[in-house]
Amino acid sequence: MTSPFNILVLCTGNSARSLIAETLIRDLGVSVCLVAFSAGSKPKGVPHPMALKVLSEAGHEVSGLRSKSWDEFGGDDAPAMDLVITVCGNARDEVCPIWPGHPLQVHWGLEDPAAVEGDGQKAAFETTYRDMKARVEKLVALDIRGTETDDLRSALRDIHANSPGVVE
Repeated sequence: MTSPFNILVLCTGNSARSLIAETLIRDLGVSVCLVAFSAGSKPKGVPHPMALKVLSEAGHEVSGLRSKSWDEFGGDDAPAMDLVITVCGNARDEVCPIWPGHPLQVHWGLEDPAAVEGDGQKAAFETTYRDMKARVEKLVALDIRGTETDDLRSALRDIHANSPGVVE
C-alpha cells in the first residue's frame, strides 16, 4: 500500500482557484494516492458559487468543499504536507506559517476568475479549470515518490511554465 502524498493548495481567499486545484488533485490523483487540501490566508468563508458550478458541471463532487484558513494546517494535529502549491501571487508573497515537515513549495500562478464579473465570469472559471487541470494531469503523471527533491521542484516548476495561463 502506497502512503498518501499530501498536497496543500494555497490562495488568499480559498474560494476559487485553490478549491478547483484541490478538487482536481483529489479526483485525478486518487490512483497514485495524492491527497489534496486547500486553504487561504484570508479565507472568504464560502466557496465562490461559479467555482462550484463549473466543478459540478465537469462531474466533480462539490458538497464537501469549504473555504478555510491555512491555520488549520499549521498545527501539531494537522496532516503533514509533502507539497504546498500557491496559486495566486498574494499567497506566494505572504509570510506563510512554518509547515510541519517542511514540505516542498512551488508557485502555480493563475488569473483570479473571481475578479471577473458579468457575462465573462463563467468563461473565466472554465479557463481556470482547464488550465489547472492541465497542470494536475502532469503532476499525476510524475514519479513523485521516486524523484529527488530538487528534481521534483524543477519538474513542478516546468509543469507550470509549460502550461496555459501562466501568471507570476
